[in-house]
Amino acid sequence: MNVVFDLGGVLIDWRPADLMRAHFPQQAPDETAAHALMRAFFHHEDWQGFDGGLRTAEEVAARTAERLRLPQEAVRDFVLPLGEHLQPLSVTVDMLNRLAGQRDAGAALRLYYLSNMPVPYARALERRLPALFGCFDGGVFSGDVKRIKPHTEIYELLAWRHGLVPAQTLFIDDTVPNVETARALGWQALHCASPAALAVQLPQMVARALG
Repeated sequence: MNVVFDLGGVLIDWRPADLMRAHFPQQAPDETAAHALMRAFFHHEDWQGFDGGLRTAEEVAARTAERLRLPQEAVRDFVLPLGEHLQPLSVTVDMLNRLAGQRDAGAALRLYYLSNMPVPYARALERRLPALFGCFDGGVFSGDVKRIKPHTEIYELLAWRHGLVPAQTLFIDDTVPNVETARALGWQALHCASPAALAVQLPQMVARALG
């Protein structure tokens, strides 16, 4: 069995609306405004280009500040160091460690990641969280391959690199379109709406699959 994890919102704490409220309190004074700013900030081709390795952090900060009429320095101070501040979600990372232990004990289980992640953030996470990445048998960051979810190419690249059989592969992501693409490719897929719930559900699914 192969289990493929998204990182942000699954193994890494990613609450973008909260980030908007913390870093841009004047523009995001309440939850409604924070969600609107979040969508404008992250759900745009500028940020997608950053995720896909086509724009630098400096470029996306400058373009976003101009487009959203946000203070240039404030946007730059948010975007450039963000990879240094992303934190693991202990409830799911503990679960990942247990799954890795099963694999290391001989279970027919392989663990991978498939993440939309800009290159500087990916390198920061690898440097800061070596134990987390030591749990994986492989993975793909979007910034490294210039492909992003939910486009099929990045899924197919991971599968090709590691010989993943779709019917034997379970994909987990916090974003519905990403889950839908995996299912369209014949993978099993699970939408992670709650990391705490996932930490209970996934080990049960793995146990059933491994018999």
